[in-house]
Amino acid sequence: MTVLFVTGTGTEIGKTVVTAAIAATSLTVGFSVAYLKPAQTGIGPDEPGDADEVSRLVGFELTGVELARYPDPLAPATAARRAGLPTVGPAEIAEAAAKLAAVHDIVLVEGAGGLLVRFDEEGSTLADAAKMLGSPVLVVTPAGLGALNTAALTADALRARALSCAGFVIGSWPDNPDMPARSNLADLPAYTRNPLLGAVPAGASALTPDAFRQAAPGWLAPRIGGLWDADAFTAIWTSVI
Repeated sequence: MTVLFVTGTGTEIGKTVVTAAIAATSLTVGFSVAYLKPAQTGIGPDEPGDADEVSRLVGFELTGVELARYPDPLAPATAARRAGLPTVGPAEIAEAAAKLAAVHDIVLVEGAGGLLVRFDEEGSTLADAAKMLGSPVLVVTPAGLGALNTAALTADALRARALSCAGFVIGSWPDNPDMPARSNLADLPAYTRNPLLGAVPAGASALTPDAFRQAAPGWLAPRIGGLWDADAFTAIWTSVI
C-alpha cells in the first residue's frame, strides 16, 4: 500500500506514535517514507507538531509535510473558523498525498482525532480524502473499557463509505493491563470484523530513536511491515483473565 491513512477512535490515543512506528519499520528496511499531517491543531506557529514528533522518534531522514496549522485544540474546521484561516479539504489532502506517493515508497497520512472529524465547512472528513485515492485506513484504538464500542463504530463508518480498513492497532498497551484491556484483545477482531495488527507499549515515545527503531517491528504485524504475532500476544494476555 503506497498511501496509508491513519485515524483513531478518538484523540490522544497514540496515533502519532503508531504512525512513527510504521515509518521507522519501513525506513529500517530501506523504503523511502513521507509523513503528511493535513491539519495540526492546538499548537502555536513555532511549536513542534506531529510531523516533528514522528521525525524525532524515527531518527532517520523523513519527509514531513503539514498542510495547515490552527492554534485552538478543536476539530480542524472549527479551529480554522475561529482563527479566520482557510480550511483544508479532501481534494487538497488527496493531491498532497498523491504528489508524495510519486516520489516515496510509502506515504502515511495522519488525521486529527477520529475518522469523522470535520476538516471544512462542507463537513468533509479524512474518509473523503481516503476515498478519493482509494487508500486503506488503519485505525488506532485504546486498550481498555469502552474501546470495543468506538472501534466497532469506526469500522462500521468505513464499511458504510466502502473504504478498506487495513486493521486496528492498540495505541498504548499498558505495562499492567486490567481485565477489560486483556479481554478486548480477543474481542476487537470480532467486534470490528477486522484484524488486530499491533500493540504499541505505553511509554514508547520516551525511547531514544535507536531504541524506538529497534523495537518498532515487534509492535506491528507483518501486514504493516513488522513481526508482531496477534495470536501469540492475545494468548499470553487472555490466559490471565
